Amino acid sequence: MLRVGLTGGLGSGKSTVAAYLRELGAHVIEADELGRELMEPGQPVYREILRVFGPDVAGADGRLNRARLAELAFRGGRLNELNAIVHPAVIDAQQRWMNEIFRHDPSAVAVVVSALIFEVQRDARARGEKESVLADWRRRIDRILVVTAPDEVKVARYVGRLRLGESEREAAEVDARSRLRHQMPDADKAAGADYAIENNGDKEALRAQVAAVWQRLKAESNNLRPDASLK
Repeated sequence: MLRVGLTGGLGSGKSTVAAYLRELGAHVIEADELGRELMEPGQPVYREILRVFGPDVAGADGRLNRARLAELAFRGGRLNELNAIVHPAVIDAQQRWMNEIFRHDPSAVAVVVSALIFEVQRDARARGEKESVLADWRRRIDRILVVTAPDEVKVARYVGRLRLGESEREAAEVDARSRLRHQMPDADKAAGADYAIENNGDKEALRAQVAAVWQRLKAESNNLRPDASLK
């Protein structure tokens, strides 16, 4: 068994790499997907967000107004508050998912796609946490694979996915750069990762890099005893 964290900045191409890994046989889950589920009405995370950020972050339909919440988090300087609510619940859900995967397939490679693995650790340590699962990613992940790309390429990819009109593109680019400022530089992530993949836009080159890393991950999974996986 092997627990893998797949990370990279906004627009780096994590989802593409995740799709390639899934094709090769990895079990893959998106942290953002888990987060969205946990932030639905009725969930404890939803209730805590309303308690901390106020009822105005909920729309008329009772669901979170994500644009308003993002405004408060990124431009209002409250991102750490939001992350402190969401991340522990997401990590707990990830662990339950991985446990179920390994119960059925002890030699599986389980991949969690998350943009903020290193940032979660950084912010937890900044809050003075030392022993929590947030403060040391190696307590919940065996290997980290980071996807890198130049920031301008990331911004262009992010804005391109939104399919906006020309008048809206500038605001989206500003938003993308704001989000990137809250993320650690690729060089720092690559230095702390076990594997790094460069995504410069060449899909064939990207696929080849993923295939090479997959062979190493699968070999490690076959050689790692279940009781040797980090706790």
